Amino acid sequence: MKKLLCIAFLSLFFVCCKDEPKTSYIIDGKAEGVYNGIRVYLSKVNERGAPIPQDTSIVMNETFSFEGSVEYPQLYYISINGTPGRFPLILENGNSNIKIDSKVLANTTYVGSKSHEVLKIYQDKMDAFDADYNKAKENYKQSEFLSDSVNIIRDRETLVNLTDNINNYQYEYVEENNTSYGIMPVLTTLINSRDVDFKRVVNLYEGIDDKLKNSEEGVRMKTTLDRMKLVFEAEKATAIGEIAPDFSAPNPDGKIISLKDVVAKGKITIIDFWAAWCGPCRRENPNVVKVYNKYHDKGLEIIGVGLDGRRGQRNPKEAWVKAIEDDKLTWNQVSNLRYFDEIARTYNVNSIPRMFVLDSEGKIIAKNLRGVELENKIAELLN
Repeated sequence: MKKLLCIAFLSLFFVCCKDEPKTSYIIDGKAEGVYNGIRVYLSKVNERGAPIPQDTSIVMNETFSFEGSVEYPQLYYISINGTPGRFPLILENGNSNIKIDSKVLANTTYVGSKSHEVLKIYQDKMDAFDADYNKAKENYKQSEFLSDSVNIIRDRETLVNLTDNINNYQYEYVEENNTSYGIMPVLTTLINSRDVDFKRVVNLYEGIDDKLKNSEEGVRMKTTLDRMKLVFEAEKATAIGEIAPDFSAPNPDGKIISLKDVVAKGKITIIDFWAAWCGPCRRENPNVVKVYNKYHDKGLEIIGVGLDGRRGQRNPKEAWVKAIEDDKLTWNQVSNLRYFDEIARTYNVNSIPRMFVLDSEGKIIAKNLRGVELENKIAELLN
């Protein structure tokens, strides 16, 4: 009987001592050399990247603290009056410690968050990569300065290999840690990078845990990826060699004109996105008029797509029609008068003037040409 009671007691002991999920956080901070009264801020960034303070603490006897709760681990920033910059950390419920370096905030140390440790391992590796890359770049510059052809080839190859290693490491690290909130800042950076590999980041996002997808950051990523998908599909649909997507819209008289109708009339067709309010477009129009007058009889057709109707523009149709008359644009003109409308989005047009050159089958054979380049291309095709 005593043995049974002992077993029951031990079982109860282990159940009671089992770690329960933490529902709040405490950050104990040290700030050596920082005067009493200096404020420390715990902030998040909004969708525009601006820091928004969530809590404030005051340094007393070189210490400070934060208490609160988070629904799930999230990226926060620590900043302190009198010290430039901000220190990123993944804040999660539980106890953690931070030691502020008030001279170089980047040298601050933060422990106690498993998610933050995942991010820190990544940051440390990327710092090492940066050091290697900067050294290789200096070597390459030195080889170029000395006209050392052998080392130029070697150093260039080193830079290319390092770039590949850095890119692959970022993707692989997210894949290997796809259940940790610590990879969310890494994935955000990859998605927003200028040379993003769209298909690869989509695969990364689809591979992360559902709890990450359902977080605030995850939902924001999905919105960004959906927007990028539209751009990606538009770029693919309007790549050189593709048949230009058909569209139709009213001309100034209200008659519906389609792209395919215009293409059927000529040997070469230009789609010209422009607007009455667009200064560069209006300055380019004389060049387009010159090209049209010179090559229309040889088979050149143009369809202008007006993107008037932006917010604040008074009487957009009147402005559009007047610009057509003033600039002597005698070819087909259409517009929905809805600014950058569905036609512009289909062609991934986010700035104007933009032009696409099509052959007699409606295939895109050139784009983004202006001035002399446009004239030379049309001369090549029709002379």
